[in-house]
Amino acid sequence: MYDNNVKFSLWCDFIEREFLDNEFLELLNKEIINGATSNPAIFKSAFSSSQAYKESILKSDKRHPKSIYETLATQDIKMAACKMLKNYVNDDDGFVSIEVDPNLSDDTNATIEEGVRLHASIGMPNVMIKVPATKEGFTAMSALMAKGISVNATLIFSPEQAQNCLDAFEAGAEIYKRRFPNTPLPKGVISIFVSRFDRLLDEKMAQKSLPKGQIGIMNAAKIYHIIQDRNLPNVRALFASTGVKGGELRADYYVRELMYENSINTAPLDTIKEFIKEKATPKKAPSKESIESFFEVVNNADIDMNFAYKELLNDGLKAFVVAFENIMKTLK
Repeated sequence: MYDNNVKFSLWCDFIEREFLDNEFLELLNKEIINGATSNPAIFKSAFSSSQAYKESILKSDKRHPKSIYETLATQDIKMAACKMLKNYVNDDDGFVSIEVDPNLSDDTNATIEEGVRLHASIGMPNVMIKVPATKEGFTAMSALMAKGISVNATLIFSPEQAQNCLDAFEAGAEIYKRRFPNTPLPKGVISIFVSRFDRLLDEKMAQKSLPKGQIGIMNAAKIYHIIQDRNLPNVRALFASTGVKGGELRADYYVRELMYENSINTAPLDTIKEFIKEKATPKKAPSKESIESFFEVVNNADIDMNFAYKELLNDGLKAFVVAFENIMKTLK
């Protein structure tokens, strides 16, 4: 827990074997981070650039690339989960996420089956199964939570997606509660993507004499209010895509600007290193009224948020699929 006063958590958006044995432990022990996330792009980078995996790949008796991938990925996720078990037991987050095959984002049953299988193969209570927030994904999220599996809903861009995730989490938790009334509920996080809005729309914002680096923050704040108002005890907002590309914003901008009560920020390692150089102060989210006024101005400037929501979701899904396919090529 980075800041206990407001229940703001910082998670590391990076998984790699040598890192887990060294710097990751330091960050945990210094109570800088208390969680971790992964995705196909992160594993692609790790598997292709780190010597830690080459011997395991060569020795693997698995013949199918996906089997090799799952062996390597689940080993790393289990390693991270073991190192954070103390956090989890102390109710200080301690979760690590692993994503289902992104090619399954339009297949509910296959997503559920893979989520259950991955969770069982890792065998740790503090693992979250990451599921893209598609129509099929919402049903899968609910089913996984009903089985007692914690879920990270990913690729959240629109308020509508967040509402659907909340509905799915609530329905799944209710089923679980009826079956196991005296046990803690599985946890859910709703991963709101932030910086991609600014990379997509900042040029248009500037052309209309509107502030750059703001539309992602305001959209995230809008969704944060939706999650907070729903007040589900086992669900929190998680801000993702919080790395900065280019030199116009400070490297930890999206972490500092989104230090809201009862929220999580999962950030790349370099962003975390920049963030801890200087003390940061928690912030209150902008009011609903100011957010509404902001988006009225954006709409009047002919910036179509619904188009942005769809484009960013499609781009995000495609990027994860490409990264996953590249992993398969690497492991052949």
